[in-house]
Formats: sequence, structure tokens, C-alpha cells
Amino acid sequence: MTSNDMPQDDQRQTTVEAGAGAAQDNAAAGSRAEGSVDPVAEALALLTAERDELKDRMLRTLAEMENLRRRTEREVADARAYAVTNFARDVLNVADNIRRALDSVPADAKAGTDGALKGLIDGIELTERDLGKTLERHGVKIVEPQGQKFDPNRHQAMFEVPNPEVPAGTVVQVVQSGYVIGDRVLRPALVGVAKGGPKAANPADAA
Repeated sequence: MTSNDMPQDDQRQTTVEAGAGAAQDNAAAGSRAEGSVDPVAEALALLTAERDELKDRMLRTLAEMENLRRRTEREVADARAYAVTNFARDVLNVADNIRRALDSVPADAKAGTDGALKGLIDGIELTERDLGKTLERHGVKIVEPQGQKFDPNRHQAMFEVPNPEVPAGTVVQVVQSGYVIGDRVLRPALVGVAKGGPKAANPADAA
């Protein structure tokens, strides 16, 4: 029996089944296409991730190198500024002895001297000035706290002096001069501090 002899219902069923099979084949092909990975896109994603990682690593390295450069510059600057600290501290003993020698001569005797003795005193004073200038050239400066408010970071209180005429805590006597090197204290000044006077003015209150 030919296809022409087949009943019409059977022909329609065969056509439907064929269409369904074709649809299933197309769906399966589409699923395989969607599930497949594009190798170009995958390689591009890997290269992008590697690039980002290398960029981050490079930026971190540059930041570390900049921090190292700044730290090295600070260390070199400190070495230059404070290399003579120990030597300068020893030289202060010489400056103290020169000052004691000059202070041991009474003022009236110093004014009335002449000849060789006057030349000796003048020479000692000149030596003291030259020593002070030499220390300053190397960053060492004298601290003159007379009349200033007591600063525990730069001064060392040796005793208190009753003096109602000045604010309490004011330096009224310097026993030994202090010195700084750069922004560091080389030796604190030994001072006497006023006691019992009026309170020092508070800058905040004045404002």
C-alpha cells in the first residue's frame, strides 16, 4: 500500500511526529551551543585577570619604593644633623669651664684690669665666642631660659625661688646653660623656678 493509500489521519500523525523530532533535534543543538565555552573569551578573561594582578603588584612595589626613599632621606638627614652629638656633648664641658673661668673674675676687678691680665680676659672671652659660633655652625645652639616659663622638655629645675613679683613657674635663675642640636635637646638647662607668684596668663583666656 502506497502513501497515497494511507488514511488521512495516519498521514497527519506521521507529519506531527516528524515535526516533533525535528524540534527536539533543534533544541538539543541549541543547548549544546549555549553550553559551549568560547575559547577566545576565556583567554581574554584570563589575560585581563593577569593584567590586573600585575598592575596591583606594580603599584604596591612603587609605593614601597617611595616609602623606602623617604625613610632613607630622613635617616640620611638625621645622620648629618646629629652625627656630632656625642662630640658636641663633650665640647660643652670645655664651654662650661671657659664660662666658669670668666665668672670667677669679679666685675669690678675685670673693669679695673689692664695690661697682660686684661689681654688674658679678653682672649678667654674671644675663645668663648668662637667656640659658640663653631657649635652653631654644626647645629648646636645655647638655650637661654631666663625669664621664660619652665619647660620640662628643655629645662631641669634645681630649686624653687620665692618671688611674688613674677608668675609661678617662671625661670628666674640659670645655674647652667642648656643646649639643643637641631630639634633635640643636647643638654637641659639647670634652672631655679619662681614659687608663690601670680598664676601665669593662660593664652586661651586671653583669646
